[in-house]
Amino acid sequence: MWGRSDVGRVPAKRRATVVHTMLQTPALHPTSSLETPALLLSQPRMAANIARMQQRVEALGVDFRPHVKTAKCLPVARAMLGAAAGPITVSTLREADQFAAQGFDDITYAVGITPNKLQHVARLLAGGVRLRVILDSVGAAQALRAAAERFAAPLGVLIEIDTDGHRAGIAPDDAAALRAVATALGPPATTPNLQLLGVLTHLGASYDCRSPAALQAAAEQERAGAVRAAHHLRAAGHAAPVVSVGSTPTALFAQDLTGVTELRAGVYVFQDLVMAGLGVCTTDDIAVSVLTSVVGHQRTKGWTLVDAGWMAMSRDRGTAGQAVDQGYGLVCDADGRVLPDYTVIAANQEHGTIAHRSGDPARLLDLPVGALLRILPNHACATCAQFAHYQLLDEAQQLLAVWPRFGGW
Repeated sequence: MWGRSDVGRVPAKRRATVVHTMLQTPALHPTSSLETPALLLSQPRMAANIARMQQRVEALGVDFRPHVKTAKCLPVARAMLGAAAGPITVSTLREADQFAAQGFDDITYAVGITPNKLQHVARLLAGGVRLRVILDSVGAAQALRAAAERFAAPLGVLIEIDTDGHRAGIAPDDAAALRAVATALGPPATTPNLQLLGVLTHLGASYDCRSPAALQAAAEQERAGAVRAAHHLRAAGHAAPVVSVGSTPTALFAQDLTGVTELRAGVYVFQDLVMAGLGVCTTDDIAVSVLTSVVGHQRTKGWTLVDAGWMAMSRDRGTAGQAVDQGYGLVCDADGRVLPDYTVIAANQEHGTIAHRSGDPARLLDLPVGALLRILPNHACATCAQFAHYQLLDEAQQLLAVWPRFGGW
């Protein structure tokens, strides 16, 4: 059987024959019963990704609070935690609702809280959820304090720290701003329903790193900034028992997390082409793919048309700024073997256009209508968000189960 890299070693005059051989779609292929596009999830690859992260967390000696925004799926979350329920991070309050209904009662909502969500927060607290929210301004703290008397239970609060100038948060050494936000929450004696727990940061700039050394440096920058911010709060007399950091790149490349109490990461469970472009994983680690069918050709242009457009793949072009631009996704055969240098070069709503990276029309994937292919996603979170279910596959590409996922806010 041809391996993933064998095609590149075949003489050019034979490549078209080899690629065509790799792409023969058996009449009874295990996924041939699926209507395309469909979202496939490799259980073995997912399990290996989870095991890798668990080993890193254990080596670093911190608590782990996985981010469930990538999967939005109960069985995946349970696999990530190795238990029926545990501490999780969410990016929407809908996620909090869904997982709370299944017994997850320790949840961090890691998007800056706004006043129009406080009634929702109150409902979660009344339902027994130990909820934590984040904020980075005096205004948000004051709104929270005004609403706190209506809470049925204490709400945990983390101050968001900007450790990279990438997104939201207070600079780690802006002690005055940190004190102002902490003070605006009110003293514990008068606002018992608000508990300042510490700080949280996400170094999103790690997605711009281009080497293992840069990723290690980003992880240290994230750690050091969060720890300094917590120190400033403590020096001002405020409690800061929690120092929460994390992203998939920094989690997997951190060398030391002294002073950190918990680590967060999410996309690691599936991985994607952006992570592969960073050197965080390889394409063989990517657990999700979109099954698609050939619907036609533009032979003079070297195009193969499939039924996975941006409604299936999303418009995320996260690899465009990397050394290798993967277009809207990297093409694989029906069994998930990468076809080197074939990408989805364009996407309309329901159509994807596949071509060779060289642009040579002679390198057309000359497959019959109905032939199956898979596309690896640039951004797993965005691609998975287009689907209502995962089609779970085993090592032999047999369908194991259909796992529902949810979306929305």
